Amino acid sequence: MPVFRPLPSVPDHDALELEVLERWKREGTFDELRARNSGGPTFSFMDGPITANNPMAAHHCWGRTLKDVFQRYKAMRGFDQRYQNGFDCQGLWVEVGVERDLGLNSKKEIEEYGLAEFAERCKERVAQYGEVITEQSKRLGMWMDWDNDYYTFSDTNIEYIWRFLERVHDNGWLYVGHRSVEWCPRCGTSLSQHELINSYEELTHPSLYVRFPLRDREGESLVVWTTTPWTLPANVAAAVKPDAEYGLRASGDWVAVARYPEDEFVRRARGEELVGLEYEGPFDELPAQAGIVHRVIPWDDVTLEDGTGIVHIAPGAGAEDFELSKVHDLPVLAPIDEAGRFYGDYGEFEGRSTEEVEKPVVVELERRGRLVEHGSITHRYPVCWRCATPLVFRIADDWLISCDEIRDQMLAANATVEWTPAFYSKRMDDWLRNMGDWNISRRRYFGLPLPFYPCACGRLNVVGSLDELRERATAGLVQLQELHRPWIDEVTIRCDSCGEDVRRVPEVGDAWLDAGIVPFSTLGWENDEWVEGGHATGAARGLSGADLPDHAYWEKWFPADWVSEMREQIRLWFYSQSFMSVTLTGRSPYNAVLTYEKLLDETGREMHRSWGNSIDAAEALDSMGADVMRWMFCEQVPSQNLKFGYGPANEIKRRLLTLWNSVAFLVTYANIESFRPRYADLAGLDAELKPLDRWLVARTQQLLREAEQEYERYWTPGVVRAFDAFVDDLSNWYIRRSRRRFYSDDDAAFRTLWHAVAQASRAIAPVLPFLAEHLWQNLVADPCDDAPRSVFLAPWPEAGEVDEQLLAEVAAVRRVVELGRQARSTSGIKLRQPLRRLVVEGAPSAEGHAEEIAEELRVKEVTFGDAKSFVRFRVKPDLRKLGPKLGPELPKVRSALETFDFEQDDEGNFLVAGHTLSQDEVLIDKTGPAGAEWAHAQDDGVTVAVDTRLDPELELEGRVYDLIHRLNSMRKDAGLELTDRVRVTLPKSCAELERHREWIAREVLAVEIRFGDVHQPQLEQA
Repeated sequence: MPVFRPLPSVPDHDALELEVLERWKREGTFDELRARNSGGPTFSFMDGPITANNPMAAHHCWGRTLKDVFQRYKAMRGFDQRYQNGFDCQGLWVEVGVERDLGLNSKKEIEEYGLAEFAERCKERVAQYGEVITEQSKRLGMWMDWDNDYYTFSDTNIEYIWRFLERVHDNGWLYVGHRSVEWCPRCGTSLSQHELINSYEELTHPSLYVRFPLRDREGESLVVWTTTPWTLPANVAAAVKPDAEYGLRASGDWVAVARYPEDEFVRRARGEELVGLEYEGPFDELPAQAGIVHRVIPWDDVTLEDGTGIVHIAPGAGAEDFELSKVHDLPVLAPIDEAGRFYGDYGEFEGRSTEEVEKPVVVELERRGRLVEHGSITHRYPVCWRCATPLVFRIADDWLISCDEIRDQMLAANATVEWTPAFYSKRMDDWLRNMGDWNISRRRYFGLPLPFYPCACGRLNVVGSLDELRERATAGLVQLQELHRPWIDEVTIRCDSCGEDVRRVPEVGDAWLDAGIVPFSTLGWENDEWVEGGHATGAARGLSGADLPDHAYWEKWFPADWVSEMREQIRLWFYSQSFMSVTLTGRSPYNAVLTYEKLLDETGREMHRSWGNSIDAAEALDSMGADVMRWMFCEQVPSQNLKFGYGPANEIKRRLLTLWNSVAFLVTYANIESFRPRYADLAGLDAELKPLDRWLVARTQQLLREAEQEYERYWTPGVVRAFDAFVDDLSNWYIRRSRRRFYSDDDAAFRTLWHAVAQASRAIAPVLPFLAEHLWQNLVADPCDDAPRSVFLAPWPEAGEVDEQLLAEVAAVRRVVELGRQARSTSGIKLRQPLRRLVVEGAPSAEGHAEEIAEELRVKEVTFGDAKSFVRFRVKPDLRKLGPKLGPELPKVRSALETFDFEQDDEGNFLVAGHTLSQDEVLIDKTGPAGAEWAHAQDDGVTVAVDTRLDPELELEGRVYDLIHRLNSMRKDAGLELTDRVRVTLPKSCAELERHREWIAREVLAVEIRFGDVHQPQLEQA
């Protein structure tokens, strides 16, 4: 019975991974690992909750891979961990998904459907996709405590947010803001500042130039430009730049001179001279415009880069316009309702959306001669990040948290965080310095109920807990099944100032409050007693199995040692949890952060389902395999966008074949020679090693050291790079150089190679858990009775002493060999053809390996000395560079170069005819002293020269090598086993090869070589 299971020629990643998953489940590997590490040093990781609204897409797998990689690494180092997965469960993502399922498309339709039923559908959706995401994450190889998930819509999580909001209120930071805000008409709610960044698309809008006739100035008009025609019915003013020059055209139109420098003007005036002029509004006949006096106001920020230099001002439909209304005491007309439809006092526009009024506005302006020009413009425009509806500005009253007092504290907290990549720390600082007040209210349904109970007496009652709500409630407790609408809306409380009954505001909270509180709610901050199942509350009842720990537990695990999410979470989750943590504790909730960029398709285009280039996680996992995906994610430098697709995946599969083939080589010959490994050899080889063996041991130790360093700094590209280089050395140097030793049961070679691939499997296991486990089972666990059953149950392999000198020597040897191959290739002589002599200069550390170099390059003799003496330099001036520089001196310099009348300094510069020329100012041609008899190559101070002259003996040996190669190819094509013996018949014309019969027989496992009447070599099994 073979010691090792034979490997197929190509791994079936999907089948292999499913087999490993089943083994982990059957043997309880993860549970055993956690039990082993229990009580060890802690590694605190906090999982940013994934929204349980749809199956995962490929981009979700990037972050979940990175989270799993470092948790696996820390587990192999013996760290105790929590492994708690989180699900984001409420807010517009979930609501919009349910609306689509139900065929609803407005808040009115939701209310007609019924808030209670709508909430139930939202909970069902979360439960459905929470289960789907869990299974997909397991397939990706993610190890988490899946029975201990937290759900952000639990009453427990909501209560903790209430406590935070109570603290905010006590600090005096909570207020109602009356302002112009970005508004989604489909969702019927405002958006916060951090939701808007990157939520832009290229959209095409109308481009209108419109006249505003001046009063008391017959025939004169202001000309304004707008791309939002729907705002014109709400116009109240026009702004000019006070110090800019304006011109009156013969047509009577006033515009900025700087915008039309080629135009002729009958009169000119500074902007400040136009301030105060009154004009006829574009829609004065509307009831909403009754009593409005339209006038020109000054504004220093009027742009002269586009438009006409005169800006139409509608304070009820623009943020800057609204701020100007405060400065200039302008009336504010709010034209649209929550659904983005016009109110009744806007005449014929009543009930129409902002898009639906565009055409009537244009028609009416044109009818009255007010339209100067009508076209279109394509520009970047904000859209709702949930439903992609173009946003509008609308006047609204929102609940906000002032940021001024906490800004410096958050900057100080961020200074304690180690960011990877490091420059993202500045991104966070920039966000904190420029962030506006936090808009925490949304006018929606299935979300965090804001615990605000304003009273007519002026008191704002903020409830900080469910116990407080029960204590102060005057009605509605009996039907309160959970802290969501509509049930919470029915609970009234007693005002703690006047004693009157008060109701909660209808708004729900920003979903980032839900995720930001988890460092407190999941760890039991300020909780007196441990509560089993303490997170299975409210909407999470029956879903979550998580306990609510006590405060001592929070102190043990807070702050998180490390967190990871994509870069956009700087303004979202990283920001919200930092804001809440600094408010409650004065410090950062995390010590280290790894963040990464976007996932694009393999052409570099963003992925969208509507474009047909999006790849679902399930599809990718089935088609590529989890390990291939994980490798792709881990190899990527996280500060760069990742081009993801099947082309890159196939290239990774091809690269992983080098490792697979190396292991297959070991397995094949180990089974032939009945080699049996010893688990103890992983701690140190007890064998008589040859120099090449010692090199591979040193190279393996170097891999372990490099991998550990890269894992410790949370840098997977370094891990992959180190492993890739190691596998190349293993396959293309050690195995290739040692191949014959495995044909003859060389115990040291087998033990060295087994040690290397087993240790390498451990080093890469966090990145490639399935492949590493599969190899561990075959190479270690099955044949070694005393070995751990899983690679993850073996301790992390500590790097031993690394023989740096030996590594440097072999690195020099490989450089010489590579240059030798380059030199041979320039001569056109194939590598199988032996040559007589190689001369090496500049690689003294390789001198002890002359025999290896000779074998690699098929040369009879390798000497170390003056290789440059075999190379003739022809140096010519680069005329394009030296012509202008030298002028009339050029002929003299050219003549000196041709006659070798020059010297070179230590930096390689040419000292010639009183001039110093750099290497890039001359052209160097190198040829052998005897024409084409010597070939050469040079790089980084190392020069090799190879004698390319062939004699009859060399030519004959070349024919032998060609024949051996051909016969071995015939063996392979015939499907012969590696151990099968053969008989070979050669044409009589090959009789001169007779003296190399034993050599040929040895290389092709021939029991007989004869010469006969055949035209081509023939081979048959013996």
